[in-house]
Amino acid sequence: MNYQGTIIEESLDDPAVLSKINIVSTKVEIVTEKHRTPWLKQWTLHKVEISEDQCEAIADMLASSLQKNYWYADFMNDKYHYIIYSGKIFKVDRQNPVFYKDAKKYGLDLGIPSYQIDFAPDDPIWRR
Repeated sequence: MNYQGTIIEESLDDPAVLSKINIVSTKVEIVTEKHRTPWLKQWTLHKVEISEDQCEAIADMLASSLQKNYWYADFMNDKYHYIIYSGKIFKVDRQNPVFYKDAKKYGLDLGIPSYQIDFAPDDPIWRR
């Protein structure tokens, strides 16, 4: 089953990785104070679809392409959720959401605002 997710183009040191990914749609958001990225004028959000046989390779490419600190990318299917930071990949079994806690803590430790780390907002662990 294919994976779906979002990648913010401005989060990438090397946006060439996007040429290897099926972009389903693109939306541009004007940066506001809430985004906490005042050095940017906009976020270009790409909705993506990644085949199951490419997900590991794409996760590795993103982990190498994401800017350090403040950024992550993610994609999921019914079974797994990949949460990717610069140099770090979390593969969460969606049937065992306790592992979201590690991915969330890692992002918070980087300084990403908690409202932006919305991997599993319905998970009770999320609220801790």
